[in-house]
Amino acid sequence: MQKVSTKLAVSSYGEDELISLIQTLYIKQSSSSTSISSYDEEPEWAEYKIKETNMFTADKYQQIGFFPNERAFSLRYQTAGMLETVLRQGVLGEDDTGEESPKNLKLPSRQPSIVCENCLYSQEKDRRARAFHIMDPKGILEMLLIFLEDRGDGVLFHPSLESNSDSLNRILPLLGKWKGHSQTKRSGVYGATIAEADTITLLELDDKGQLIQDISSTSDGGDVTTNVRWIGTRSDDLITFDGGYQISLLPGGMYMGCPSDIATNVAESKSFHLEFCWLESPEKRQRLVRTYDVDGIGCVVNLFF
Repeated sequence: MQKVSTKLAVSSYGEDELISLIQTLYIKQSSSSTSISSYDEEPEWAEYKIKETNMFTADKYQQIGFFPNERAFSLRYQTAGMLETVLRQGVLGEDDTGEESPKNLKLPSRQPSIVCENCLYSQEKDRRARAFHIMDPKGILEMLLIFLEDRGDGVLFHPSLESNSDSLNRILPLLGKWKGHSQTKRSGVYGATIAEADTITLLELDDKGQLIQDISSTSDGGDVTTNVRWIGTRSDDLITFDGGYQISLLPGGMYMGCPSDIATNVAESKSFHLEFCWLESPEKRQRLVRTYDVDGIGCVVNLFF
C-alpha cells in the first residue's frame, strides 16, 4: 500500500451543454533527506494537467450514473484511450522525456480491461472519497486507488487514511445489521429507469471464522422481496466469497469489491459488479455498486445509504 498527499483544483467555463471542466492534480513530492537550515523545507507540489472534460468527451468516452441529492456518482471509462489521456499522460503517466512521473508511483496497464470510478460524499462534512478499480488486460485486479478529499480554498488539514490497523480491526466495524435504502439507475440501453428499495444487510463472523452476509431487499411498493446469502473466507485484508468475488479491506473504514477474474465471468456469460463501501462513522455507511452485463458493459448503478 502506498500513500501520497494530493490536491485537486477544479474550474469550469461555458454554460449549459457547452460547459467544460478543467482539473489540475497536485502531488506532494518526497522531502529531501538533507536540509541546509534548521527550518523545515516548504513542501514541493508537482502539477499535472488532467484532460479537459465536456459533454462531448463524456458521451464518447465515459458513462456516468449520478445521484444529485447524495452527490454520489459512478463513472465508467469506456475505452482504454480514456485512461491513456486521463490517468497516464502527465498525471500517472510519462512526461516528454520518457521518465515516469510522478516519481515512485506504480503505473497502471496501458490497455486495462476496465476502469471504474465510484465517488461517495460525506453526510457529515464537506468531504468525498473517490475510488478507482483498474483491471489489467486479462480482467484481473491490478490497482485500487482512493482519493480522500476535503473541499476548501484556504489552508486545509489533509484527511488521513490510517493504515496501521490489522485486518481484524478493519472488519469488526463492518459487522452487524445495517438497515437502509437503495436507489438503482439503469443506463439508456436498459431503459434509464430508477428504482428504489428498502434494504437490510446482516454481516456476521461464524465460529469457523467465515464471513456470512445476508442481504434482503424489498421494493418500494413492498410487493417484491429478494434475499441473497454470501459466504466468504478471510485471509488478512482479503475476503473471498463463494463464486470468486473478493473484497479488499482498506484503511479509513473502506472496502472495495470485485470478481477475482472478470474474464471468467464474461466467458461464462455472467454479469458482475464492482463495489465501494465507506463506513464514515460507526453507525453510518454508504455503498456504491456498478453492475456490468454479460458483455462487460456497465448497465446498472446502485447507491445504498
